[in-house]
Amino acid sequence: MGVFSSKLSTAALVVMSRQLATSYSAGIPILRSLELVGQHLPRGQGREVLAAMHDDIQNGSTLGKAANRQAAALPRLFIELVASGEVGGKLDVILRDLADYYEDRLAMRRMIVRIMSYPMLQLAAAWFLGTFALQAISQVGKAFDLGAFIRSYLRFQAGAALIAGTLVLLAVALSRAGVFKWIWGYVATYMWPIASVTKKFAMARFFRSLSLLLGAGMPITRAVESSAAVTTNPYIQRDLLSAVPRIMDGQTLVAAFAPCKYLTPQTREMMVVGEESGNLEAMLRKASDYELQEANQAVNIATRVGEVVIILGVGAVVGYIVITFYMKYLGQFNELL
Repeated sequence: MGVFSSKLSTAALVVMSRQLATSYSAGIPILRSLELVGQHLPRGQGREVLAAMHDDIQNGSTLGKAANRQAAALPRLFIELVASGEVGGKLDVILRDLADYYEDRLAMRRMIVRIMSYPMLQLAAAWFLGTFALQAISQVGKAFDLGAFIRSYLRFQAGAALIAGTLVLLAVALSRAGVFKWIWGYVATYMWPIASVTKKFAMARFFRSLSLLLGAGMPITRAVESSAAVTTNPYIQRDLLSAVPRIMDGQTLVAAFAPCKYLTPQTREMMVVGEESGNLEAMLRKASDYELQEANQAVNIATRVGEVVIILGVGAVVGYIVITFYMKYLGQFNELL
């Protein structure tokens, strides 16, 4: 389970989806597949969810209904796809697509973490070394007591950690209450350079989900609603959902999404080709791949910008330390004169 959500983590969904896909594709009935996969999952990583689904199916429930009863732990996309695959007789294909989808999402997340690790280390080093140096400068001209200095520095860092921990707990509480997504969503959607990364990844998830749901035979309006929810950004989701009434009025997919501001000209053109050629599912997947490539480029740009900001911040701190030190030193020298 995630800290900010009760849903299973992406890493847990990767393992669960891939093992279910492999087991079911090998000809093992879904009831037995749920039992086998559940037995081999680590505790807390979906074992309880699969066990509950197994019991529901054994008592006469369908796979879709059993998955829906676990909505607190399973993502909406997982539930919708499994239910559609069961009804359409394409459960083996859907499980493989789900496994590929979550593996791609996990790779995406790991790439972001890998790229951002070095700037975060720089920021942490700047904080600890900078605060240490600033406190050391404040002792210039005073009787220096190493033990007292270290205790003072540790108290300062403990206070900073307490403030940071309080903010994290507040963010978790707001997230569980459904408020934090609007706060963070606004920052992520409208603040450069993170806005470009957010939009590209959100649209990549939207197009990939829409492709999967349409391939599973889900009605298009419901598929759009579910895919919009997968973006996990309330502002982008609201914009995409504005197309649903137009689709219900009989407009084409391209016309319905025309007023939506988060679709790029390239992805709109892919949708046109998909609708006119009757191969919409494949073109939506290509649109997802295109947005993913653009997102990777946006991450690289955002990382470079972050590194420059951190370097400038470190330079400002170092400059302040040097200036403060020499001002104190010269002040003491003038006093002696």
